[in-house]
Amino acid sequence: MRTSNPIFSRWGAARGAGPADAHTRRPVGTTVGSRPTDDYATNPYAPGADTSPRTDGTAVTIDDVIVRTATTLGTVALTAVLSWLLLPVDEANLGRSYGIALGAALVAFVLSMVQAFRRTPSPGLILGYAAFEGVFLGVLSSTISTYVAPGVVVQAVLGTFAVSAGVLVAYRMRWIRVTQRFTGFVAAAATGFLLLLVADLLFSAFGAGNGLGFHSGGLGILFGVIGILLGAAFLAMDFKQVEDAVAYGAPREEAWLAAFGLTLTLVWIYLEVLRVLTIFNSDN
Repeated sequence: MRTSNPIFSRWGAARGAGPADAHTRRPVGTTVGSRPTDDYATNPYAPGADTSPRTDGTAVTIDDVIVRTATTLGTVALTAVLSWLLLPVDEANLGRSYGIALGAALVAFVLSMVQAFRRTPSPGLILGYAAFEGVFLGVLSSTISTYVAPGVVVQAVLGTFAVSAGVLVAYRMRWIRVTQRFTGFVAAAATGFLLLLVADLLFSAFGAGNGLGFHSGGLGILFGVIGILLGAAFLAMDFKQVEDAVAYGAPREEAWLAAFGLTLTLVWIYLEVLRVLTIFNSDN
């Protein structure tokens, strides 16, 4: 199962799927298991020349995805709570805590990139990413809660759950259909969004004060809402990848890639919800 997060995935690269000419093309409208193959000309997870899903107990299941995702998100939550408690953000320790948080964010980014460019999942890399990401989120959340908007972290967590539940319901009801056109649009939008973020950071770093204005006011809230909508689109794509992996009989190890993609997406959504709520509370 390829991670569908547009930031880290290599579009069109099926992990472990074997050479393209090893598959027999199926007509559009035929099925693999209970899943129509309209989305793929071949089974992207078939071993070798076999185009049928695995049935020998080695195929990924929803339970596998749930367990791995719970483990990864639990690691994020645990290290976030520990960093909140053990890395104080008072005036005497703020610089040290910030330094540790930025270092953790850098390590998390490097680990995520290493995993993104591997053809197979590494539980160690994924859990390492989750642990360091949690440290960064813990210090960031503690700082915002202490100095900017008390109580906003709980609101952001609840908002993340609400967005995730809404996307899940919409996806299961087929109100959201993840097609190639949908994926391409989200990829293009995400690229533009990230370019604006980079430009904002550069303007801020080189003397433009508030950068492009994405940190406050109506523009900041609008930018954050767009980020949340992108996160929701990423999440729908993650659900699609999980559904396809189960239907096409992907190997069980792909559950770790599902956990990785879902964790990346949920962290994205949390940060964008936190951004919007922080701006809203600080302006009122």
